[in-house]
Amino acid sequence: MSSSGGEFMVTVRRKEVVAAMLPMQEHWLPLSNLDLLLPPLDIGVFFCYKKPRGSASGGDDFTFGSMVRVLKEAMAQALVPYYAFAGEVLSNSLGEAELLCNNRGVGFLEAYADVKLQDLNLYNPDESIEGKLVPKKKHGVLSVQVTELKCGGVVVACTFDHRIADAYSANMFLVSWAEMAQSKPLSVLPSFRRSLLNPRRPGSYDPSLDDMYVPMSALPPPKAPQPGDDLLINRLYYVTAEQLSLLQSLATSKSSSCKRTKLESLSAFLWKMVAKSAVMEDANQKICKMGTVVDGRKRLSSGDEVKAAMMASYFGNVLSIPFGKKTINELKEKPLSWVADAVHEYLEGAVAKEHFLGLIDWVEAHRPEPALAKIYSSGSHDGPAFVVSSGQRFPASRVDFGWGTPALGSYHFPCGGEAGYVMPMPSPVRDGDWAVYMHLSVRQIEWIETEAAHIFRPLNSEYLNLSNSD
Repeated sequence: MSSSGGEFMVTVRRKEVVAAMLPMQEHWLPLSNLDLLLPPLDIGVFFCYKKPRGSASGGDDFTFGSMVRVLKEAMAQALVPYYAFAGEVLSNSLGEAELLCNNRGVGFLEAYADVKLQDLNLYNPDESIEGKLVPKKKHGVLSVQVTELKCGGVVVACTFDHRIADAYSANMFLVSWAEMAQSKPLSVLPSFRRSLLNPRRPGSYDPSLDDMYVPMSALPPPKAPQPGDDLLINRLYYVTAEQLSLLQSLATSKSSSCKRTKLESLSAFLWKMVAKSAVMEDANQKICKMGTVVDGRKRLSSGDEVKAAMMASYFGNVLSIPFGKKTINELKEKPLSWVADAVHEYLEGAVAKEHFLGLIDWVEAHRPEPALAKIYSSGSHDGPAFVVSSGQRFPASRVDFGWGTPALGSYHFPCGGEAGYVMPMPSPVRDGDWAVYMHLSVRQIEWIETEAAHIFRPLNSEYLNLSNSD
């Protein structure tokens, strides 16, 4: 089987299923209330490795076959504690998603791409990654593809069901998989204790959650794509530490008692850029929304050391997506510090323990009706909307299977939906720099590349020091 496109072809050489190496008792694992806020959505993640120069023990050079063996054996071991990734999602009698832990296994593809790592157009993942190096998940919860490149480099990519794992959980698994490959003890064992996210009796929540989340039945039917629609595309950039510091100083107003974070500052700048790119009448009335993904693990365990340790290893979704909305004119005309203050303001309410306890209770009050973060349901007629998720804990440097750290690791989102998505991650080559994944519309990307080319620079092989990868 082959798939072509762009300037190289990918040939799938082998397909198999990798299951956990130990038998397990089949059982059902309910999704938590916070899992139930996620639609059936698959997320990709990929790691690019230069050609290995030799094994750590000084033996023969790695071959692709030996690397695949290491990956499969380590996967079979890692699926013992991470059994959720070897199951499948089915509907229960209420129509809600539930996880059947039956060790059906993980789809595992071996492939070859006739392209060198240094020639991969990483700036444009739609050309180089989508449909080629990141697998399409057909069954189960997780799929893996390992691709040998023309230069001897390797790309290891996964696609997982977001209903089962958030990025924090996926990161835990990726690090554990790499630790298994190197015969290291696991630095963390995942916990599936759903009781940590049980609703309260009686439940209660702040009415503001009705503005953040919406039952699916209240949504208009999705619009079919029309000719001339401003479609979402994917791009990868890097932002230097110097530019981030400059943005941070511009985003912190003189009257502010504390410095705005780098994430708040970059988010505020992007909010202005997206608003400026909008072409619409009534800019005084039309709004632009920006949301921020907040991890609730530390918030839910605030002041409780025992619960903090349990939440640190909790596998599942513990996310909330508060958002702000401002008129397009305000975002265009106000200084960056004003916009950054607006980001800080809408985040303040969502970083508290009570917000997450209330969100769990909100879902309970609406079950079994499925619900969704309201910002994802924002139609383009309302004005542009996008979400920023901090990938600063993305552990790419720890995903070393024995042949070195990746030259690049990144999350990858297939095209779809109407709201954009941005994830800044640590640069693999220079401390303080960020690699920034953008899933925005063509018009928004073109505007950013025109107006902010000095900040967002295309991620390329030169920046990643890949010119000598073969």
